[in-house]
Amino acid sequence: MSAISESESRVGGYRQAFDQSVNDREGFWLDAAKLIDWTTEPTDALDSTAAPLYRWFAGAELNTCFNALDRHVLAGRGDTTALIYDSPVVGKKKRYSYATLLDKVARFAGVLADAGVTKGDRVIIYMPMMPQAIVAMLACARLGAVHSVVFGGFAAKELAARIDDAEPVAIVTATGGIEPNRVVEYLPTIATALEIARHRVGTVIVKDRPEVPGRAVDHASAGTAWWDWDEQSLTATPRAAVAVAATDPLYILYTSGTTGTPKGIVRDNGGHAVAMAWSMKNIYGVGPGDVMWTASDVGWVVGHSYIVYGPLIAGATTVLYEGKPVGTPDAGAFWRVVSDYRVKTLFTAPTALRAIRKADPHAALSRQYDLSCLDALFVAGERLDPDTWTWATALLEKPVIDHWWQTETGWAICASPRGLEELPLRAGSPSFPVPGFNVDIVDEHGQTVPHLDEGNIVISLPLPPGTLATLWNGDERYVQQYLSAFPGRYLTGDSGYIDRDGYLYVMGRTDDIINVAGHRLSTGSMEQVLAQHPAVAECAVIGVHDEIKGQKPMGYVVLKSGTDITDDALTADLVAMVREQIGAVAAFRDVVVVCGLPKTRSGKILRKTMRQIVNGEDYVVPPTIEDTQSIAVIEATVER
Repeated sequence: MSAISESESRVGGYRQAFDQSVNDREGFWLDAAKLIDWTTEPTDALDSTAAPLYRWFAGAELNTCFNALDRHVLAGRGDTTALIYDSPVVGKKKRYSYATLLDKVARFAGVLADAGVTKGDRVIIYMPMMPQAIVAMLACARLGAVHSVVFGGFAAKELAARIDDAEPVAIVTATGGIEPNRVVEYLPTIATALEIARHRVGTVIVKDRPEVPGRAVDHASAGTAWWDWDEQSLTATPRAAVAVAATDPLYILYTSGTTGTPKGIVRDNGGHAVAMAWSMKNIYGVGPGDVMWTASDVGWVVGHSYIVYGPLIAGATTVLYEGKPVGTPDAGAFWRVVSDYRVKTLFTAPTALRAIRKADPHAALSRQYDLSCLDALFVAGERLDPDTWTWATALLEKPVIDHWWQTETGWAICASPRGLEELPLRAGSPSFPVPGFNVDIVDEHGQTVPHLDEGNIVISLPLPPGTLATLWNGDERYVQQYLSAFPGRYLTGDSGYIDRDGYLYVMGRTDDIINVAGHRLSTGSMEQVLAQHPAVAECAVIGVHDEIKGQKPMGYVVLKSGTDITDDALTADLVAMVREQIGAVAAFRDVVVVCGLPKTRSGKILRKTMRQIVNGEDYVVPPTIEDTQSIAVIEATVER
């Protein structure tokens, strides 16, 4: 049933805004566009000439970096704190005013320009959670260049695939990242990726971190110049913001699908800026002078939207935290940051809350801090289970707002929009569709299903501003993957249902992408790695429920006949291979050796059935199964 219901519970500011976004799309988004400073103002909101590839604010021009920095300084707010950096792993804390951050961004834009970066060029950013990552992103936007941030946990092979797809002029990196118990050197990974990649990168710009010793690597074969960030910044000329078309790309962000050609989500400048400004005001209730802390990583979409662009476009103060919810130093770390910086809005993942709860179940550490400043806690990344929602609500005595969105959408599809209206919250539900997102639940034929019936979650086209414009170099791929299953609708790839009051419940993925601590990862890519082992005949990787991470990958492996290897040795080999080829983010640690995998007669491995068995869910043995005894094999592994 469509989420546009007649529920009496949905009245006031939210209902009025949602109805206008559906019935007067032009008026709604042109009004929202007034939140942004334009070089050339838009006269029309939606351009449908290339439908289903829609564009927003065609003909208008702006600069995203100008909207995030310059305009606040010009308005006399240059002394206001823009960025707070807090790193328990290196013991550093620092504040940056809007004027200071603008100076650093303009100067580093000069460094990029000296490296040959111009409007439309791509730049890969491979950095840890440090202020220079934000500076690099904004510097690219200032020049009209297109940044692609690659999470530092990805291996050289994955980085090389993104280099070949994006074809960057330059790579911006640091000597390494710092974990609570180890240091991760980045330069060897960069060097290996450059050797693997077909595309030649002109310049690598390295920010030295004293805590991470650089390692001498012979880079001559790569044909790439290696520059020191600080040295180049001394002589670089600061650059002014370059006006770009609203429809020009701001960034590429690669998401799930690590086999074959990477899937690069393209975000435009105009629609994105409008969506960020509107969402900060109307969903999060955050404005100039407010402090927002998004406890994520700049390498993920949440970090792009609500560590970097959203808060700064809104003129708020954003917190960049280089640490963990537990272990840096304890499970009170989040509450310490909230108290120290008077955070109004905290945004994190259920994984973080579950980790804190596991280490400090009665939240004793929270009582050491003054949390009266906190207005609301927003949660996204994977499904927020009712127990964790109830625990957090009781702890904070503040609204805990589950909201649902995707890398592709760039901002929330469903939420309780606190800035518009405080709507009643329900455990297990991200509430209602955000204005602009016309959500429906349909069956396999595209027909709307009744209330409470589970089906495919779809969104009617056009998607609102700020969502993906297309895939990088892949218009046809975008249409085929997202828009062809149900013409006129965007396929989210998630299943769920809508209750009789219009609340949406997202139940999980309909494909083989698993969500590990908020990181969407392909089980197929892990299977491809496992299959490379000389002892492995066939394998399947499924997502298993995990109390902390939401899901974790588990590998089921069938060995070749006559193989002489212990289970422990095999597991060690496979874990190392996945870590090397995909990265530590996969969190792959569990391997089970079985004599056979359940399959259909056509040879398709019954991964869904396996997943249901291992997770203790009800399941029906498919009539097409080749050997019913193979089900018993999987059941036996659960009983171990």
